[in-house]
Amino acid sequence: MKLTEDLEKAFNNQITLEFEASMVYRQLAIEMDTRDLPGMASWLRHQADEEIVHANKFIAHLDNRGNHPVIGNIPAPTVTANSALSVFQAAAAHEERVSEAIRDLYRTCEEAGDLDARPLLNWFLGEQIEEEATVTEIVARIAMTGNDGPGLLRLDSELGARPTRTTEN
Repeated sequence: MKLTEDLEKAFNNQITLEFEASMVYRQLAIEMDTRDLPGMASWLRHQADEEIVHANKFIAHLDNRGNHPVIGNIPAPTVTANSALSVFQAAAAHEERVSEAIRDLYRTCEEAGDLDARPLLNWFLGEQIEEEATVTEIVARIAMTGNDGPGLLRLDSELGARPTRTTEN
């Protein structure tokens, strides 16, 4: 079942937001690279790649339903960070924004009676719970380290051990 024009626009907005999230994570990775925290930078780059996987899921959904996926304008990331803590706080804030956008998309689909979007959106609702929890835990762990350099370096090493995924997963 082809999506209505309004639903297609809403899905395309989500596609754009997922690519924007990828760019935000890339910028945050740069911030960690400049602070000589390569493990955190690597974790953030992997997260950026995962956001592209998410965009690809929405693209496939539109395409499979006979609609035309379109990437909208993506603003340059405007995140500012002066510490590992502020970098991951920015990541958490962006995840909350994406979560709310997905909830809004779900509500829009429900109002339109689009049952076919439910499986995809249910997956994303669960994924966002996991994403927010993961980033929130990292924020808490960084906050626990305070000014403890060895603690921060231990966390950096741990985050750098994240398994690699490609944008095609």
